[in-house]
Amino acid sequence: MKTITVNAIGDPCPIPVIKATKAFNEMQEAGILEVHVDNEVAVQNLNRLANSKGVKVASEKTGEKEFVVTMTLEGPVTASDAPAVCIPDARGDVVVAVGSNVMGNGDDALGATLMKGFLYAISQLEVLPKAILFYNGGAKLTVEGAVSVEDLKSMEAQGVEILTCGTCLNFYGLTDKLAVGSVTNMYAIVEKLNGATKVIRP
Repeated sequence: MKTITVNAIGDPCPIPVIKATKAFNEMQEAGILEVHVDNEVAVQNLNRLANSKGVKVASEKTGEKEFVVTMTLEGPVTASDAPAVCIPDARGDVVVAVGSNVMGNGDDALGATLMKGFLYAISQLEVLPKAILFYNGGAKLTVEGAVSVEDLKSMEAQGVEILTCGTCLNFYGLTDKLAVGSVTNMYAIVEKLNGATKVIRP
């Protein structure tokens, strides 16, 4: 499968979307389009572009002000002459607090499936949360091998803070396994919760 790389680092909005759209229109077969940008708003708008065309998309923060948006095309997409739209930052003041690696009480296997679905649904919201906090058993969701890491990486690339309790990682022996976001402490978690207009607890 051919990979096309588009360098849009340093380009103001909506130029990254224009470049990606042009690449879309020129691709005549299945392939991968990688767009490199330097800000979260560009990542958000590229995700919208991919979703509008029904294209699978994944986003990742690869460094300080370095992001890669990867779009996988199963075949040619419909060419579009529609003007590129640059929508402002789509993050709100909602904070999601995840205190377990399962959702609800009852069967843990079902709870794990529900949590995976919950985090995916959060990643698809029009207005993303400001931050997602992971503590206690929730710390297990941000480490290597966790099923929702790719969804969390996508949200992080779009500017959502992914914060995991350091004490919790240490308790579970996962300090060196963190795969997305950064380590935080309880003081910072309380600050985030206190400053939120709304807190969602699955």
